[in-house]
Amino acid sequence: MPWLQVRLAITPEQAETYEDALLEIGAVSVTFMDAEDQPIFEPELNTTPLWSHTHLLALFEADTDATALMPHLQLLTGAELPEHHIERIEDQDWERSWMENFQPMRFGKRLWIVPSWHAAPEPDAVNLLLDPGLAFGTGTHPTTDLCLQWLDGQPLENCSVLDFGCGSGILAIAALLLGAPNAVGTDIDPQALEASRDNAGRNGIDPQRFPVYLPADLPQVQADVVVANILAGPLVALAPQITSLVKPGGRLALSGILAEQAEDVRAAYADNFDLDPTATLDGWVRISGVRR
Repeated sequence: MPWLQVRLAITPEQAETYEDALLEIGAVSVTFMDAEDQPIFEPELNTTPLWSHTHLLALFEADTDATALMPHLQLLTGAELPEHHIERIEDQDWERSWMENFQPMRFGKRLWIVPSWHAAPEPDAVNLLLDPGLAFGTGTHPTTDLCLQWLDGQPLENCSVLDFGCGSGILAIAALLLGAPNAVGTDIDPQALEASRDNAGRNGIDPQRFPVYLPADLPQVQADVVVANILAGPLVALAPQITSLVKPGGRLALSGILAEQAEDVRAAYADNFDLDPTATLDGWVRISGVRR
């Protein structure tokens, strides 16, 4: 069925007031979206930051009296209304619309990420089945792209792999499909570990080839190849621990790093690794190297 949508241009300080007021006058849903494509990186723990210029979207039943909404909202908030727009939007098959936006994606020369509803474009290639839109990493972000391209170019036969901050397991599973005999994943989020197990099973990976652990349970291991696609701050803070997980002569790839953060991350690893030139994609970077 169609809906009546109210869009308000608000500041973060106004968010709670207008969310409560809109729900009180009958909104069936309230969501926030970035008004200016402004990224938010590394928020403070236990905070949910909003953009400095935020759009609040509220949906009402189609038969709602649009002329009464804004006066009622102004009465509830007791303030001059921010810039706003009201429109009628038609219903659609949102799931089908979402699915049509995602096609198989190629990384490097051999590797494809293929959504479950698509046939593999190259059946004989290395095809990793993973649905974009799932939590914890699906290949659509530049940092995951950079790591997948790097893995595709590595000789992984006879190499052990460790995925530090494994999320969906996409990097470890890609390494296994590309020839690594085994991989280990670790993440601070138990749901990420469950997602990794599910995705490994979907791709026919024997659980014994890909055990996953919370950090406190991670065995003392060193791997031939370590990938860590997290954030620059943790990569710097955890540099001694991550370094210790790489065998001498082993290879390391780091991402989740903005271009302006690259030098700080490189400096944290330069004493122990012969670092490659920094790879960049859409303002994000990958730092890789070989442990001395």
